[in-house]
Amino acid sequence: MNTPLRLGIAGLGTVGTGVVRIIRQKANLLAARAGRPVVITAVSARTRDKDRGVTLSDYAWEDDPVALAKRADVDVFVELMGGSDGPAKAATEAAIAAGKDIVTANKAMLALHGQALAVAAEAAGRVIRFEAAVAGGIPVIKALTEGLAGNDITRVMGVMNGTCNYILTRMQSAGLPYAQVFDEAAKLGYLEADPTLDVGGIDAGHKLALLASIAFGCQVNFDGVTLEGIEKITIEDIRHAADMGYRIKLLGVAQMTGRGLEQRMSPCLVPDTSPLGQLEGGTNMVVLEGDNVEQIVLRGPGAGMGPTASAVMGDVMDIARGARLPTFGQPAASLAQCQTATSATPAPYYMRMSLIDKPGALAKVATLLGEAGISIDRMRQYRHDATTAPVLIVTHKTTRDALDTALTGISRLDVLHGEPVALRIETV
Repeated sequence: MNTPLRLGIAGLGTVGTGVVRIIRQKANLLAARAGRPVVITAVSARTRDKDRGVTLSDYAWEDDPVALAKRADVDVFVELMGGSDGPAKAATEAAIAAGKDIVTANKAMLALHGQALAVAAEAAGRVIRFEAAVAGGIPVIKALTEGLAGNDITRVMGVMNGTCNYILTRMQSAGLPYAQVFDEAAKLGYLEADPTLDVGGIDAGHKLALLASIAFGCQVNFDGVTLEGIEKITIEDIRHAADMGYRIKLLGVAQMTGRGLEQRMSPCLVPDTSPLGQLEGGTNMVVLEGDNVEQIVLRGPGAGMGPTASAVMGDVMDIARGARLPTFGQPAASLAQCQTATSATPAPYYMRMSLIDKPGALAKVATLLGEAGISIDRMRQYRHDATTAPVLIVTHKTTRDALDTALTGISRLDVLHGEPVALRIETV
């Protein structure tokens, strides 16, 4: 087949510019690998005259991305604008109605509207590909939908936000407090315009919801993701966790249980010898577990021009070759709404608290833990000042409900100084 595959690219920021650059620089290689030329016919962005470092004069320009999506000379609408609603969603819907295939890096749009968009696209005989929406350059969508198609997936787990991983590893390596490293990350341009999307776990939660839909054959359900960010992690937690052989990561975990689908994105302790524990800087890592393959680990850059544009082009090339898969690995119309697990699987927990140095203070804490059915695995008390004593407790496996019951009682004790901290310890 020598007919060119014609792209219309909406959004010429970092990723969109990277896609244009790849197509201009590697035209012959792409044609050889796809069996047909891959070309850009039209583009759209908010600002026309901005210098993006690539030549755009060869392409038609549309101020309105919806108009771009409807063009007769566009086969694949490449949506790289971002945003869960607004122009991105309107243009994607217009592209589907106009009979275009879709390639997108928009995790927020798919996490919130993916089911409806997938049903519409598949009813029209179109495909939506979104490798670049999850974990940047790591081909995790392809791994789940293709390479692991012969497995029942038992658990999906990973570090899916490079900014949070940078902050936590920088805190540990430099011994700096959260606020200082947060400011450093902002100056380096690592944070979203709304930083809570990163440090609040929302960005990573979008990605987890998409992976869970593919892994467990259910409709994407971002509302079912339990979210907790890294804002409350202190340098003391980082140091104490390291002292006990752990690293703290913003960790996403999805698994199907007898209680329903469990999806959580929260700070967790992982063994420092594990692949996740050794992950440094802004790198992402996804761990996939299946009944036949057991465990595989995928590691790579989670953002940036090159890695994300590379993922976009992987989807474009599949379409160019004629590979057409359902959006979430099986027909969207067949996906059920999975019941959301109302509580997390039992696990050990790390607890940090500061107790007023009085006789019987620790006994009061132990009593409340025991009354909640929680047993202590190990405990440490550090050198302290004249009035308060830092205490660390690692529990045996328990439920979060039981732990919350104990924490409510502990918070009312007259021997407690400040609020206690509790972090899940994840088995890797």
